[in-house]
Amino acid sequence: MQRPRVTLAVNSYDRHGPMIEGAARHATFDFEVLEVGQSQPGRHGIGRHERFLPHFEFDACELSLSSYLVAADQGLPVRAVPVFPRRLFSQSQMYRNLRSGIASPGDLAGKRVGLSTYQTTLSVLAKGDLQHVYGVPWKSITWVTSRSETLEVELPSDVKVEPAESAQQIDEQLANGSIQAYFGPHPPRPFLDGHPDVGRLFSDVRAEEERYLKEEGYFPIMHVVAFKLELAERYPELPQALFDIFETSRKLARTRWDDPNWSMLVWGRQELERQEQLLGFDAWENGLDRNRKNLERFAVYSNEQGLTRHRLAPEELFVSVEA
Repeated sequence: MQRPRVTLAVNSYDRHGPMIEGAARHATFDFEVLEVGQSQPGRHGIGRHERFLPHFEFDACELSLSSYLVAADQGLPVRAVPVFPRRLFSQSQMYRNLRSGIASPGDLAGKRVGLSTYQTTLSVLAKGDLQHVYGVPWKSITWVTSRSETLEVELPSDVKVEPAESAQQIDEQLANGSIQAYFGPHPPRPFLDGHPDVGRLFSDVRAEEERYLKEEGYFPIMHVVAFKLELAERYPELPQALFDIFETSRKLARTRWDDPNWSMLVWGRQELERQEQLLGFDAWENGLDRNRKNLERFAVYSNEQGLTRHRLAPEELFVSVEA
């Protein structure tokens, strides 16, 4: 009997290496693992998230958590398994113009802040953290976005969003101070190029993120693994198979770090040991129960920011699987 073939688009993180290489396989499904970068354009001229929503170019896909919530709220034919391939803290992804007078999160009120999109998961996390963790009213900020949204949403009238011509324009305005800060899942070009007027919002960002981790108890989720609903209706065992192959790949990837020279990082092995001692838990653990608090908090952020019409419970979003 021919095994079901499923196209699966993912980024090339270390935890996906075994899947991409073919070292992690599934017993009953033939997963064609496609190495597709988040911004890698396809036939529609758009990135991976947009290639899946709303075009469904792949059977399954590493997808923005935020856009997945919007899709679920809008009733699109897509579901997800509780696998979370990408995570980021908001704090190290917050940048500022060093001459703008911004010294702390509170100074962002009333300012202009650049984003990739309003809907991007890091954008939603950062806006929500400003409000709930730092007491900054995010609606007082004018958000300047560099590209169109993955899915269209009618935002509340009191939300201030302005489109920029391009990401390059936002980079230029961050450097010259006409945009005072930037929040994004990737560092802005002026920061990468060492521009003297661009730096992170927090002077000791590592300490700030460790404090957040201790207080909140999780490493914030950025992406989920979503699939076309009609495919799971045809193959009811698909959600469990997806969960299993990601878990197999992740656990195999973790063993590679046992070799102290596996990574290009000189002190990579020691840093992993420090991380595990600091956390006391697996920051990359999949499954619904371990990630419930994170998902519930993000659903609040999404609803407060006008992206979803009601607060989605984790059980509404994820297919039940055996962890």
